[in-house]
Amino acid sequence: MRKLAALPLAAMVPLALPLLLGACGLHPLYAGGGNGVVARGLAGVEVSPIAGKAGWLMRAALADKIAAAGPATAPRYRLDVRLDDKVEGLGLLSNNTVGRERRTLRARYQLVDLASNSVLLDATAGSDAGVDVVTSEYATVAAEETALENLTRLVAQRIVVNVAVHLPAAQP
Repeated sequence: MRKLAALPLAAMVPLALPLLLGACGLHPLYAGGGNGVVARGLAGVEVSPIAGKAGWLMRAALADKIAAAGPATAPRYRLDVRLDDKVEGLGLLSNNTVGRERRTLRARYQLVDLASNSVLLDATAGSDAGVDVVTSEYATVAAEETALENLTRLVAQRIVVNVAVHLPAAQP
C-alpha cells in the first residue's frame, strides 16, 4: 500500500481511468462485430429509393455502410431519406465571375418500424464542401461532382451511426 501511496498523482490517474470509464455508462457501439446487437439491427434496415443523382449516390453509400455491418436479413425497418443539394457561388472576382462555390448536401431521414409503421427516428444530417471555380469548365464540373460524391459518403456515415444508436435493439 505504501508503494501505491508513494506514486505521484499523475501516475495514479492512468491506473484509475479504466475503473472510472466502467462507471460512466458508456459501452462500445459495435461490440460483438458482425454478430453484435447493432450489426443485427442494421442488417434489418432497408433504404427506400431516393430521387435524383444525389439520391442514387446516397442510397448506394447507405447500402454500403449498412452492408458493412453484417449480412442482410429480412427488413424490420425502412430508412426514408429526402435530400437537399445546393451549389451556390461565394466569391466574386474583379471581372464579376464567381471564383468559389459551396456545395451543400442536407438529408432529412426517418427510420420507420415496418411492423407498426411508426417513425422511430426523425433527424437531419448534412455537410458542405468548397469548390474552386477555374477557367476550365470541365475541371469545375468534375470538382463539383467529386464534392457531391464525398459529401454523400460523409452524410451517409453520419446517418448510419445515428440510426445505429437509435435502433431499439441497440439500447443498453
